[in-house]
Amino acid sequence: MKLPKFFRRFGPGLLVTAAFIGPGTVTKATTAGANFGHTLLWAVGFSVIATIVFQEMASRLGIVTGRGLGEAIRPTIPNAFARGLAIVLVVSAIIIGNAAYQAGNIAGAAVGVSAATGTQQQTVVSIAIGFAAWGILMIGHYRSLQRILVALVVTMSSVFLLTAFSVPIDWRSFAMGWIKPTIPEGGLKEVLAIIGTTVVPYNLFLHATASAEKWSSDKTESVSDETVREAIQESRGDTILSVGLGGLVTAAVMATAAAAFFRSDAGFTNLADAARQLEPLLGNHARWLFGVGLFAAGLTSTITAPLAAAYAAAGCFGWPIDLKDWRLRTVFTTVIVFGISFAASGSKPTDIITFAQVANGLLLPLLAIFLLAVMNNAALLGKHRNHWIANTLGVLTVVVVTVLGLRSLVSVFFSG
Repeated sequence: MKLPKFFRRFGPGLLVTAAFIGPGTVTKATTAGANFGHTLLWAVGFSVIATIVFQEMASRLGIVTGRGLGEAIRPTIPNAFARGLAIVLVVSAIIIGNAAYQAGNIAGAAVGVSAATGTQQQTVVSIAIGFAAWGILMIGHYRSLQRILVALVVTMSSVFLLTAFSVPIDWRSFAMGWIKPTIPEGGLKEVLAIIGTTVVPYNLFLHATASAEKWSSDKTESVSDETVREAIQESRGDTILSVGLGGLVTAAVMATAAAAFFRSDAGFTNLADAARQLEPLLGNHARWLFGVGLFAAGLTSTITAPLAAAYAAAGCFGWPIDLKDWRLRTVFTTVIVFGISFAASGSKPTDIITFAQVANGLLLPLLAIFLLAVMNNAALLGKHRNHWIANTLGVLTVVVVTVLGLRSLVSVFFSG
């Protein structure tokens, strides 16, 4: 069964959207909209641009070299000890970070099922969601995985966009939120979390490897430079389309929360209550709409987080990029089992998600610097290495994220 023509335009960039539009994005966008209205929409815009910049680099690396980001570590660091240390640190950070995200993804998807159906069996639902994601990954075919993710992302996007257009939005305030960067009192943590849940470090590994699988110039002995350029252009369009769609969904969630909770007596408390609190605006369908959207968001991220961890480990250790390989299956199964265990324990998904987002927001500058170094390696990329525009945007993003991260750490230490 073929996908409709429009949806066939989506490629590996869709994996990025499926990964970052999860319960974490829904949680932080809802919190930001409820507490600050449209004020932090500029952070969504910045995050989308930064994501496009870095994911384009990661995809270009995969297309030109036929390698994932993890594989690029080995030839880039000549010293054996430093290379081994870097590999251990990267793999540890990605697997541990993804395991933390996985717990939030599964717990968030379970909350979506609860909102839509009224069931309160979080343990049973969490286990079922985890096994569903594991079963999909065990299929081991990228095309089948892509079809499933397209269906889930389209469902999720349609639900959240429909919800946003069903509530009264102050369009002037909405427009100003994009073009007037401000951080209100108490908003710094929300800004860092929005960035941390959109510009996700593990997506760099995921996108590079997926692009190498789809467009790699190493698939044949001789590939013309024109073919490589066409692949890069196709990938760039896919990245902009996919990440742009994710940005629209994030903005829709924030605008919906602003309409429902900002400057009203019904403050946002948690994901479980959000659907009920939307009922005055959306009527009896609020719980079903919100639940289906949150479930789809959680399941897409529940699939892509362990996939990214497996790809990162494979690249760093030189394993074959094959989802049927027992080593990759061991990695993604471990991440899923950890996520199920944590989610089924009854821990609050918002706490798990917030921890993972802040940790990733602080980890991002380190991986971004490494990616910039790799993308300027002429021996590795030749004429397809970064030019000054990509480097300028990349350095600017690293500076902004680093400053925000340091400010967040300072505020945490001095607030205690």
